[in-house]
Amino acid sequence: MTQRHQPERLPEDRNWIASAGLDRRRLLVAGTFAAGFAAACRPVSSSAIQTSAEGLVEESVSIPAADGFAMPAFAARPADKENAPLLCVVHEIFGVHEWIRDICRRFARAGYYTIAPDLFARHGDATKIADFKQLVSGIVSKASDAQVLADIDAAYAWAGGHGADGSRRGITGFCWGGRIVWLYAAHSAQLDAGVAFYGRLVSQKTALQPLSVIEEAGKLKAPVLGQYGALDQGIPLADVDAMRAALEQAGKSPPDEITVYPGADHGFMADYRPSYDEASAKAAWQAALGWFDRYVKAGT
Repeated sequence: MTQRHQPERLPEDRNWIASAGLDRRRLLVAGTFAAGFAAACRPVSSSAIQTSAEGLVEESVSIPAADGFAMPAFAARPADKENAPLLCVVHEIFGVHEWIRDICRRFARAGYYTIAPDLFARHGDATKIADFKQLVSGIVSKASDAQVLADIDAAYAWAGGHGADGSRRGITGFCWGGRIVWLYAAHSAQLDAGVAFYGRLVSQKTALQPLSVIEEAGKLKAPVLGQYGALDQGIPLADVDAMRAALEQAGKSPPDEITVYPGADHGFMADYRPSYDEASAKAAWQAALGWFDRYVKAGT
């Protein structure tokens, strides 16, 4: 019997599906909370965390991008703290849905002004598309690296003029957004630190997305903490090892670091999905807070 060949690196859409564990899914009762998640994320796992907005100010805002586009974004900040350090939260392929908003609340409760720009908005509403392949081909593939990096610049500028301390800047992102964290750290000299959650390190180049993270290692302008899962079929450990070597060769490690969580799959932070690994997620969250407290909050 011929053994089927397994690809070395699963495409973005197939990797999310592979880590979804549909047969293990524990469902939430339908309601307003569950409805806030992207269509491709439903049904929602009962492990999904709901962070209280008490003591926070949160709002949906519109940010003028460099090309004049009115970019929607979600912002959350401590109600009793002025000039809080600024974090940009970069979404997954699902756009700015409830989980991204909750991540913003979590960081806001830790003392940060958070902003999550919808970097896909020009191309459609990612939260409304249930089919993974359609989502990637119809929206994700159309968001160019140049557009995304410029839009994040605009998000920082907007938040810096609306109550955040724009001189202290951090960035974090998940899956698609994790790749963007690495690229933005190579792009902006104003960034203080980044934390990339399972962002691709080696990717297929296109005309709109010509950048590969591993090739940008020598250009990093801020320390990045990479957090990855050992079971991730889309980001094999060979890629992680190659990135570590690239960072070392470029003289970027330390401070740049990569942590691999042995029992974690792709999306291990996503508590709304069965890929969630509680132990790894809690450790990675504390590591992220420590990284930002050191490099962003402290202003070092």
